[in-house]
This record gives sequence, structure tokens and C-alpha cells, in this order.
Amino acid sequence: MPPTDAPHVLRLRGLTKRFGPVLANDSIDLDLRRGEILALLGENGAGKTTLMNMLFGHYLPDSGAIEVADGADGALRPLPLGRPQAALRAGVGMVHQHFTLALNLSALDNILLGAEPLFALRRRTGAARRKIDAIMARTGLNVDLDAPVGRLTVGERQRVEILKALYRDARILVLDEPTAVLTPQEADGLFQTLGAMAREGLSVIFISHKLREVLAFSHRIAVLRHGRKVGEMRTDEADLPAIARMMVGQDVESPPRPPMTPGEPVLELREVTLAGAGGRAGLRGASLRVHAREIVGVAGVSGNGQAALAALVSGLAAPEKGELLLRGAAPARFDPAAMIAAGVGRIPEDRHHDGVVGSMTLAENLIIERLDDPAVSRAGFLRRGRIRAEAERACAAYDVRGQGPDGAARLLSGGNMQKLILARVFERAPDLILANQPTRGLDLGAANEVARRLLEARARGAGVLLISEDLDEILALSDRVVVMHEGRLTEAPARDRAQIGLMMAGRGAEEAA
Repeated sequence: MPPTDAPHVLRLRGLTKRFGPVLANDSIDLDLRRGEILALLGENGAGKTTLMNMLFGHYLPDSGAIEVADGADGALRPLPLGRPQAALRAGVGMVHQHFTLALNLSALDNILLGAEPLFALRRRTGAARRKIDAIMARTGLNVDLDAPVGRLTVGERQRVEILKALYRDARILVLDEPTAVLTPQEADGLFQTLGAMAREGLSVIFISHKLREVLAFSHRIAVLRHGRKVGEMRTDEADLPAIARMMVGQDVESPPRPPMTPGEPVLELREVTLAGAGGRAGLRGASLRVHAREIVGVAGVSGNGQAALAALVSGLAAPEKGELLLRGAAPARFDPAAMIAAGVGRIPEDRHHDGVVGSMTLAENLIIERLDDPAVSRAGFLRRGRIRAEAERACAAYDVRGQGPDGAARLLSGGNMQKLILARVFERAPDLILANQPTRGLDLGAANEVARRLLEARARGAGVLLISEDLDEILALSDRVVVMHEGRLTEAPARDRAQIGLMMAGRGAEEAA
């Protein structure tokens, strides 16, 4: 823990930002001391990234002030607002959740990009390389400087992003969801490195939703809710229930997962090969079995074939080789309507783009997959009275708030939009549920509701294929875990974070064990 009397290096006062009618940040105050690691928490839409983008100059606040310690005498001085170059000169570096690297350039060129004079007669790469080598030796953030970034692993690319900030002499490092695309081992290594750098004086703010790493690696926690800062606490005085109460506003209890005996297979993949889209990994001889009354979790670093697996089970893609069976039979055809008719319920990864039609009402979204149901339509005409009554019942049962049955789906919050999708899926009682990143971006309360509904579906007799990049979620909900790496699926021999993490990095089950 850094000394509480360490000098302040950053002070935010009264930062407010509106986007039209939406109040993203409401008069937020925040301080940061030298050598401190501060975790910034909050549900999706709480204003975390907006606040950090104002610090870095990407957004201009509507009101408020930012002060940053001067490198010469350490005194706090006003930071010009809305100017990223001013933030860089003041020693603020930011690593975004989605990397901003040129994949065709070398690691060295990416680090130097924007840091050299535009009209210099020649490049001074020798001095730059010596400085970067010294930073790598001091921090342990080693990377092949001459390798094209496109050939580096995700963890190595993140090191390049951090080296970019440190090369510019950053004294305050902001990391937005830094472990979202890392294996557990890579995440632990990153935070151990950050801890060592903090002991040398670097100050860190990191945004995260993974409470395990927050409790393990931060010094202090600040929580935003609905655009306001609702509290702070020292990490050594915090625990999961206390953080959950602050984030959600009430106690949150995880639903229990009682043991169950699996039934007959509801989904089988047999040596399926399928090309990925947009250069992403597809499926390479993938085999998988999901039984009734079973949740099978698919763990893996993003981009290893999860999108292709979800597209296949959703009916958006057909196998190029191999076969897919539902209840022992091949589907009539590979399209969403046929898969729905065969008993597949789909919770898509992108609820806004693929989960709802934003311009349609809640009632219309609830019946959009059942237009041939006699309870919904007759002789080609919608039975709107019945549809509305059914929507009122479903919204009450699934606690969909914010809009009535006649309200537009696009106006729902992320959590309520996800509950609307759950109502549409679970009310049909499908044999197989594809849950693709079902709690991404949700607060703890909404995430627990999703988990409870998935466990209820399991108890009813459904099989659940859970695809998630959150290993804690997979371990909490799954009866079995399979690991996806470069399009291949391998059963995890044990429910062990370290072993699964090694498999996510491409090491075989035998080696991981």
C-alpha cells in the first residue's frame, strides 16, 4: 500500500459531461497519489470511460477542472482540457480497451509513431531503441521490437501499448479493461509488472469489471453509478459483498448451482470445420457435446473461433466439413428460423445489433421469432391484444423496467434489454440455449439475474452452451469447461484457473496438467 501521505499527482474536480439529454458524468471528484493503483468500477454506462477520456483530452468537459503534478517540482497545475497532446506532455498515458496499433509496422515503429518530428531529416532510432531497451529492462515488459505487431500475441501487443505510454515519460497510466483479452497468467503478469512500476512511482488507474483482480492488485477502489461517484474504499478494507453493494446499491447474492445428472445430448459437433469471418479464427475439426440439464462453458481469449461457433449454432453459418446434430438429428437447414424451430434459443453477443430491433416495441420484439404461432397471428394478422397482454406478463416476470410494452426497445438500458431477450428465449422453453457473452457490460444485479435464469433453464431440462471471456463466470456457472484455442475445442481436465489459463494460451491439456 503506498503511503497515504504520498503527494497527489492528479486531481479531478466537478467534472461533468452531457451527450444530449444523457448525463454521462455528474460533477465527479477524484484524486490519485504517486505510486498508487486505483481501480475504477461501475456497471456498463456508469461513466467510467467517459471520465478517463476527459482526463486524456478526447472529450471536453462541460464543467469542472483537472490538475496534474508538474514533472519538475511536483506541484499540481491546471491541465488544458480537450487536448490529448497537453495530457501527453503532462505525463498522462492511456491504453484503450481496443488497441490502436498498426499491425503492418514493427513494434518499434508503433512505439515511435507520433513521437518523432514530422519533418525530421532522419530518424533517430538508435537513441529511441536504447531508451526502450532500458524501459523493458526496468519493467519486464519485453517484446521483440523488430517484429511486425500483426505477428505478436495479444499480450505482447498490450505491452507495446504500455511501452508507447512509458516512452513518452508517462507518470500516470490509464488502462481501460486491461485484461479483457488476456489469459489469467497474462493478466497476473501484467498486474505484477504494474505493481513493481507503482513502487517506483508510477500511478495507475484501471477500469475493470473483474472483482478478483481488483481485490488482488489495487490499492484503492472508486465506484461510479449512473454517472456519479458513489463511494471510495481502501482495497485492504474491501470484500466482494461491500463492492457489490456500492456498485448496485443493494446486497447481491450469487445464485447456487446444485449438482444435476445430465440427460441425453441436445447438441453434438463432430469434427466441424468452418472458416472465420474478417480474418478471425474459425473452427478446425471442432467436436463438442452438450447434454440436457448441463451448462458447458467455452473459455478462450477473444478471437479464437467463438464467433464462428456462435454463428454455427445460431444458424448463421453451415459446416464446411463435419456435422452438427440437435437431439441426434441434423437440422433441416442452416438458417436462424430452422434452428429456432429445432429448439435452439439464442442470446447473442451484441444485444443491440443482433438481439433486438430497436425501432420496434418491446411487445413486438418478444414475438418476433413466433410469427407463425396461432397465439400471435391469425390469417396473416397480428393478434395485438394477446401480444400486448403477453408482453405485460413477460415484462413483469422478468423485471424489464424503463419502458412499457409499447415503448421502443432501443430506449432500454443494457440490463433491461438483456432481460427482454431472456424473456423471449426462456418463455419458449428451448432444448438448447446459446448464451454468448450473456453478462457482458451488465452490473452485478443484472448479471446475477441472467445467471439465475440460465440455472433455471438447466433445472428445467435444457442444455446451455455458455460462451464467455470471463473465466470467473464460466467457473461459477458451468458443469463442464472446454477451452477454445485457434478454432479447436479441448475439454479442460479440471476446474483449475491456472490449467485453463495455460490451455487458453495454446498449451495442451497434458502440459497444463
